[in-house]
Amino acid sequence: MEHFTIATVAEQSPDFRQVLWTGEHTQLVIMTIPKGGEIGEEVHEDTDQILTFVSGTGEARVAGRTRKVAQGDLVVVPAGTKHNFVNTGPNPLVLYTVYGPPEHADKAVHRTKKEADAAEEAGKDEPPTS
Repeated sequence: MEHFTIATVAEQSPDFRQVLWTGEHTQLVIMTIPKGGEIGEEVHEDTDQILTFVSGTGEARVAGRTRKVAQGDLVVVPAGTKHNFVNTGPNPLVLYTVYGPPEHADKAVHRTKKEADAAEEAGKDEPPTS
């Protein structure tokens, strides 16, 4: 059994992205988007994503629509949907997300978005294969 006090774990992470747990069908990831930062517009063709916001304020830009997000909000991004999440507040935008199936390399830690993008481009952030 894995157990996380997820809001506390997410709040304590200074990293842009950290994979906490990877299973056969889903993956748990925490993210900290710095002031003025964003995840970056993307589409996961075969992966659903559920994001829950722990602290900070931002915008969810999903399928051409924009909504404000803050602590306690949850956003669902179905597979194949263009999306981006932007920090619009003065503090980090902290969240945890569940991907199904996994989207990132098991136990991956990316300190910055630049580091995360470089790992993806180099093929070093691929999810495990069954």
